[in-house]
Amino acid sequence: MKPTDLIEKFHIRDAVLLAGRLLLSLIFVHEGWQLATHFEGAQKAMAALGVGTPLLLATIALQLGAGLSVALGILARLGAVGLGLFCLMTASLFHTNFASQNELLHFEKDLAIAGGMFILALAGSGGFSLDRALAGFVKGRAGKGPKVEAIEPHPSVGDTGLPV
Repeated sequence: MKPTDLIEKFHIRDAVLLAGRLLLSLIFVHEGWQLATHFEGAQKAMAALGVGTPLLLATIALQLGAGLSVALGILARLGAVGLGLFCLMTASLFHTNFASQNELLHFEKDLAIAGGMFILALAGSGGFSLDRALAGFVKGRAGKGPKVEAIEPHPSVGDTGLPV
């Protein structure tokens, strides 16, 4: 038995994608929750950086919405791209004082997270995801009850190949 056979048999790829999705999304769900539950303090801190309330609300919505999207694996590719772009913007707008070791660390962290998000967007959410569960549910119901047209699985379900 080849190692690739073991990977398929024990769904290791799906388990690793699930673990990666949960680890990547944790920081966004946590920070979005903190901003939402401590809104007045977050509003004052953001105002000091020149960020208004509408942008703060959009940030909270993105972090919670896309973070949960990635964690649960529903429209995970879209959530991953949104969070990846958010990290690139955050790095380039707020963490450019490279004389400060802390700012440099945050800049590099944001770039690393963006890279992980873009890889996730290409890889998809894997088998342990709501996208896959919903696609299986729809496929299973296709033979029962009244005849309905086949529903195409969401693009985030399955493998994605890049043209070479």
